[in-house]
Amino acid sequence: MWPHFKDCIGAIDGTHISAIPPPQDFLRYLGRFGKTTQNVMAVVDFDMRFTYASIGQPGSMHDTTVLYNALQLDEDIFSHSPLAPYKGQRYHVPDWRSGPAPSGEQEMFNHLHSSLRNVVERVFGVWKMKWRILLNMPSYPMNKQKMMVAATMCLYNFIRENHALDEDFVRCDRDPDYVPTIPTRYRNQGLSQSSLDGTSHANDRTMDRFRDDLAWAIRFSRA
Repeated sequence: MWPHFKDCIGAIDGTHISAIPPPQDFLRYLGRFGKTTQNVMAVVDFDMRFTYASIGQPGSMHDTTVLYNALQLDEDIFSHSPLAPYKGQRYHVPDWRSGPAPSGEQEMFNHLHSSLRNVVERVFGVWKMKWRILLNMPSYPMNKQKMMVAATMCLYNFIRENHALDEDFVRCDRDPDYVPTIPTRYRNQGLSQSSLDGTSHANDRTMDRFRDDLAWAIRFSRA
């Protein structure tokens, strides 16, 4: 990745966490799979730690809306929009495994971007496997459900920073391609590791120009 992504400080994505809202809010929290969820957006660093989270948005809210809401509420943290991949080009890991090598500057950029962003899927996987309550939330008041999401993130970070021999993190450290998966019994709840639209966040024009320059530099360096 060096030197093209030398200033990259982390990866961002959204994921859905099981939620039991009050009856009057049921439709707002009803997601695309017919289950009620929180739409949680998180930023993680490359040591697999949470560095920011937007918690408690209704499951019906689109990923891009969650992002823009965070940009407005926490603009001091988000000094600019995240760097999004190119739309209409191959992006996800299975696309590269089953097809030819990336060609053209946009595919080359997407390939490196996807490789870096893999860390957020690994974080979500370990986090949900350690705290299965996130996959089947009890019917606590919504404020408590949101606090439980935040508390498990804090506990996750504490373990990451203080328990070097934790078996889940050891496996991730040994295999950079390892992504924990949700057990079969939870999959029918529509709780994916990360949001299906997690790579479609819109860039602003400044970031679009920056991405184009970066994609050109990547291709030129490999020519």
